[in-house]
Amino acid sequence: MADISTLAALSGNIATVGYGLAAIGPAIGVGIVVGKTIEGVARQPELAGRLQVLMYIGIAFTEALAFIGIAVGFIFV
Repeated sequence: MADISTLAALSGNIATVGYGLAAIGPAIGVGIVVGKTIEGVARQPELAGRLQVLMYIGIAFTEALAFIGIAVGFIFV
């Protein structure tokens, strides 16, 4: 039978892997947002300022998912 310290270490390792997996989604999302912004600026350079503001808002919402992922890790561990 496993002792308490082994179970605690296993639980901590699973939480770390879980956050790593939770961070993949926002990373992909930020890449898509930035890529589409670059594409939009290439199509209409006069809208670069507006697109940049919208890009930062999109990045903020996407990164909120990463913060939720780390908060869940702290709450449930």
